[in-house]
Amino acid sequence: MLRLVATDLDGTLLHTDGTVTERTRRVLTTLDERGVTVVFVTGRPVRWMDDLWEHVGGHGIAICSNGGIVYDVQSHSVIEARTISRPIGLQVADLIRTAIPGSAFAIEKTDGFAKEPVYRPDAEVPPGLVVGELEEVFGDTVVKLLARHEDLPPQRFWDEVEALVGHYVTTTWSSEDALVEMSGHGVTKASTLAMYCKENGIARDEVVAFGDMPNDVPLLKWAGTSYAMANAHTSVFPDATHTAPRNDEDGVAVVLEQLFDL
Repeated sequence: MLRLVATDLDGTLLHTDGTVTERTRRVLTTLDERGVTVVFVTGRPVRWMDDLWEHVGGHGIAICSNGGIVYDVQSHSVIEARTISRPIGLQVADLIRTAIPGSAFAIEKTDGFAKEPVYRPDAEVPPGLVVGELEEVFGDTVVKLLARHEDLPPQRFWDEVEALVGHYVTTTWSSEDALVEMSGHGVTKASTLAMYCKENGIARDEVVAFGDMPNDVPLLKWAGTSYAMANAHTSVFPDATHTAPRNDEDGVAVVLEQLFDL
């Protein structure tokens, strides 16, 4: 019996325009009423989640920043932060900067976002942005290190960064740009969800997961039942047990209606 639904957001639960449809809201509400746990498992930082909490019933947990943060929705507080230590983070950045000139860095912290002056965010600059050299802004609350290159082809950058520092941190990507997302070694959406499930007596075969990008692959491989969205990156399909309709076709809702006979 399925007891927990773990779903990515962008490209998966959300339509391309970032909205949650009425059909999806209805499905999530019904599952909540039936006692089925729904966990948003996302690469998004907590600061990008404000408009979405209502869709998990205003309670429960969310796993943000690719597993770096476990967040209590009702109290709006961080339950656990799986951080990158300052020495490791700075060593990783130095290795990348030396081997791949032109790399620029930013960090997601439990309490905000900071970047180097040369780093160009691909999203709107958040309130409270801190700008400074990495050595100045890298503290004890960093849950994600971001490396970006403006000139290299994305696949080349992703591969080179993984080869350089994959034994120090967990590297992944969820964008079409030359942007690498790095978490603490062994920290993924899957490893953090596995911790939560163990603490709450939920087995892998009681979990169904949905995703669309490489940062979802560990999650899809871990869950007993998993769905790659029809719009997923090609690298995702081999690690999912099924394929769901596209995100813009309410694919997650369609599958959940079938699985739970809604």
